[in-house]
Amino acid sequence: MLRIGPYTLPSRAVLAPMAGVTDRPFRILCRRLGAGLAASEMLTSDARLWHTPKSRRRLDHSGEPEPRVVQLAGAEPQVLAEAARLSVDRGAQIIDLNMGCPAKKVCGKLCGSALLRDEGLVARVLEAVVRAVDVPVTLKIRTGWDREHRNGVDIARIAEQSGIQALAVHGRTRADFYQGEAEYQTIREIKCAVRIPVIANGDIRTPQDARKVIDFTGADGVMIGRASFGEPWIFGAVDAYLDARPAAALVRAEVRDMILAHLESLYGFYGEETGVRIARKHLGWYCGRCWPDPEPIRLDLMAAAGASEQLTRARRHFDAWAADCARAA
Repeated sequence: MLRIGPYTLPSRAVLAPMAGVTDRPFRILCRRLGAGLAASEMLTSDARLWHTPKSRRRLDHSGEPEPRVVQLAGAEPQVLAEAARLSVDRGAQIIDLNMGCPAKKVCGKLCGSALLRDEGLVARVLEAVVRAVDVPVTLKIRTGWDREHRNGVDIARIAEQSGIQALAVHGRTRADFYQGEAEYQTIREIKCAVRIPVIANGDIRTPQDARKVIDFTGADGVMIGRASFGEPWIFGAVDAYLDARPAAALVRAEVRDMILAHLESLYGFYGEETGVRIARKHLGWYCGRCWPDPEPIRLDLMAAAGASEQLTRARRHFDAWAADCARAA
């Protein structure tokens, strides 16, 4: 069981917040398919920029299951505190603070994982945000700035002392970006050092990976990012495996219907032009999961100019994919 503040999550597998991926349609889909939690895409703490179309979409949580999580990025304690208050006023039920993003444009502003180099500032940020809101505040970090400065344990202790109610840890340093293999020894040490829930992140691609990571680290849950691309049903499979119960079997017709519904939700959320563009990314991932040689089908889907054409082509291909399975049975 994974509990954050007053919320007992329905699953120990949660969706990692990822810019350009974890929009509202994808969050709702992953929650429906077994994710215990799904945070918004990272939102700047500078509320003066919230009027842009991108920020307005990231602030839109209509129809999302509870608890609704808003992830904020910034480096100024009082600015982050005010952003947290405004987010709660708009319906956020958990505030997640990003100190794990390795992107240069984020770290260049001393945000994201750049904050790990200044433990005093980390404490001031966390204390300011926790004092500002009456909802749980959580934190996402990496193991440190680089391999010579793995201070994840110290940051975790600061987080607990500051009132943070759960901690997600990516098993890489900022210098590692997403290269090499995640290391879990630091996550294990963090779990031993604090009493708040710890969620392990990094290279968890299968239910078996999740079991091994939890067994080694003692973590309370796992956070899954890239493995969910084209496979949002992974959360239900992971949680079932962790609980030693059989996962619900998905037949191809169900997967087809889920994919087509996802496309329609993207068109409705973004409008046709942007929705078609965003859908191409997801269709590429779905094709990679469904066909051993996906390139001809992917190229056909990428060539669709509008929503109606894209949906028609997708329906034709996934109908055939589902029918192949029915014939084989």
